[in-house]
Amino acid sequence: MNRFTFALVTFCILAAAILPVQAYTAKSLTITLAPDGDARLDMQYDLSFIEQSAVFFKIADPAAELKNAFDTHSSEPVSVTEATSSSAVVIIPSFADIRRAGTRTTMITPGLSFERARQVMDEYWFAPLLSPDFSPEVTTVVFPDGHKAVY
Repeated sequence: MNRFTFALVTFCILAAAILPVQAYTAKSLTITLAPDGDARLDMQYDLSFIEQSAVFFKIADPAAELKNAFDTHSSEPVSVTEATSSSAVVIIPSFADIRRAGTRTTMITPGLSFERARQVMDEYWFAPLLSPDFSPEVTTVVFPDGHKAVY
């Protein structure tokens, strides 16, 4: 076996060993609430090489998948204003429930489950090669008065 063949085989074995470890990783989620309860979700994430390839070749569409995932939990249509290989912006109408008592306003946000995202990911042929992490490392909720809650 010549050196080129040996190097190529070695590279393929290493790539096969490394690729299953790489996958979608949620970095941050910022939820900015409007006074009327609408929300703007800014998500930052990393995609694996396989996932980036799927987006590039139009096998997967992050904007459509995000819209589908959030539409199932929203009473009104959700709009995805931006979706790239590293970030997305989603607008969700009536996201927070607003309760007023005198001069006090309380905003109650629903819990966000990324289980639907996992189910969608599992439908792709390359799913066995991935180990995605949909839970953001940092979640920030920004209220209309400027207060921030960081989780």
